[in-house]
Amino acid sequence: MPQKYWFLTLGLSWALLFQYCAHPPEIDSNSVFRYNEYRNVTSLDPAFARNPQNIWPINQLFNGLVQLDSTLSIQPEIAKHWSLNKEGTTYTFVLRDDVYFHPSPHFGRQKTRKVVAQDFVYSFDRLLDPQLASPGRWVMQQVAHYEALNDSVFQIELKNPFPAFLGLLSMRYCAVVPQEAASLEDFRKNPIGTGPFYFKRWEENVKLVLRRNPNYFEQDSKGQKLPYLEAIAIQFIPDIQSEFMLFLQGKLDFINSIDATYKDQLLNPQGNLRPKYESQFVMQKGPYLNTEYIGFNLEAKNTPIEDIRIREALNIGFNRASMIAYLRNNIGTPAKKGFIPKGLAGSSQTDFVYDPVKARALVAAHKEEYGDPSPIRIATDANYVDLCEFLQSELEKIGLSIQIDIMPTATLRQAKSKGQLELFRASWIADYPDAENYLSLFYSKNFSPNGPNYTHYANAQFDALYEQAVQTLAEPMRVERYQKMDSLALSSFPLMPLYYDEVVRFTQKNITGIPLNPINVLDLKRAQKKTTPN
Repeated sequence: MPQKYWFLTLGLSWALLFQYCAHPPEIDSNSVFRYNEYRNVTSLDPAFARNPQNIWPINQLFNGLVQLDSTLSIQPEIAKHWSLNKEGTTYTFVLRDDVYFHPSPHFGRQKTRKVVAQDFVYSFDRLLDPQLASPGRWVMQQVAHYEALNDSVFQIELKNPFPAFLGLLSMRYCAVVPQEAASLEDFRKNPIGTGPFYFKRWEENVKLVLRRNPNYFEQDSKGQKLPYLEAIAIQFIPDIQSEFMLFLQGKLDFINSIDATYKDQLLNPQGNLRPKYESQFVMQKGPYLNTEYIGFNLEAKNTPIEDIRIREALNIGFNRASMIAYLRNNIGTPAKKGFIPKGLAGSSQTDFVYDPVKARALVAAHKEEYGDPSPIRIATDANYVDLCEFLQSELEKIGLSIQIDIMPTATLRQAKSKGQLELFRASWIADYPDAENYLSLFYSKNFSPNGPNYTHYANAQFDALYEQAVQTLAEPMRVERYQKMDSLALSSFPLMPLYYDEVVRFTQKNITGIPLNPINVLDLKRAQKKTTPN
């Protein structure tokens, strides 16, 4: 083809694309995926992808070097492939050459441009920028240096070997962003990414709309461009019961998890969908790398939990199986085997067997030495009052008085980080598929507020094992060290593991193509919404 005609064809193709994005066709409601986010979205900037409500829409808008599949295996994304040197410290990524940013006036007359390695340099620099104050800055702790060797090759050098690093890169903190747009103050509400959907409209506290990216680079196994949906519409109704009613009416396509207000209506005591709903909805259930727990502030003074006997009594003085059956219709698994949840290699052989006789004896021994203990205060937010009331009732039977302090979620999070609480209800959802993610909560250099060690557990032997394990390339040896670390930490009872959660999702019958994954990230690029007969 003569060069002038090639440029003419290319220009016409881009013109059609930009016209599509500037004036998209009317959306067929049968190709719009609708869900509600009762917790609200605070930012669409991947540097602030710190919680599920932000991560879910950000995951539709942005891409990184690598991604996780439904089994948590690392797969290519913008990186076509990569290599690791024999020392395990230098990753070299070769990038795809067909990834473009969503069209935007910020790119000038061309409206878009191709992603190059220097964009990752900028994105990582931005993540580290103290003025931005990204909560994801910690993912770069193991990085010594990174650079663009050319437009197509991006290299990262680590301070030490760290086998979990590729998993870290799959987090949306590490997504690529364009300097032309991300350097502006309003990027949180006007994001420009490369993902399967582009940003269309956000009326805060009301609705967020994303549209199909017609130039997305990924395809299905038949060579068809992804995504299939034309749009995603996210509402922000704060009332969970109202969300459920909209789902029953067919006005939402999807709800995530199970709430106490409607669990018995949807599920039988065995945790299965009731027959009356089997013709209307599809229930998906699978492992979730989420440990729900009660944390102890080990630096709290003049409190019963200073005595390890009381901490042990708290751990063995309630029936986890009954708690799961009564409060969650058997959704989840009793956390009897340490802090690392089912599905990750490294879980210890610790076994918190329900033993109320021993628990009462431990409490009695404490009372004999110190007198009657003062009430133990557990801080929680409104979503987990029923769980704390169950513990309150159970632990009173072994001689412990429990006081429940209910506070707003943000207040609870801040007080927990500052070490202002005696006991606190919390959860730890894996950011990446490696048990180190959980064991980091016991590493003394991670004391909050500068890290996730909210209990302020400190043990020199644990720290030495941790530092060895994170640099161990041989998986069997690394897993063995993980098991020792989990057992060692839990032998001091710095927290009460409650249960290992499960991913539970409900969709309308006409929705397909949404894979479950153990970190419960919503991936809609292969979702389809089939037309249902009236």
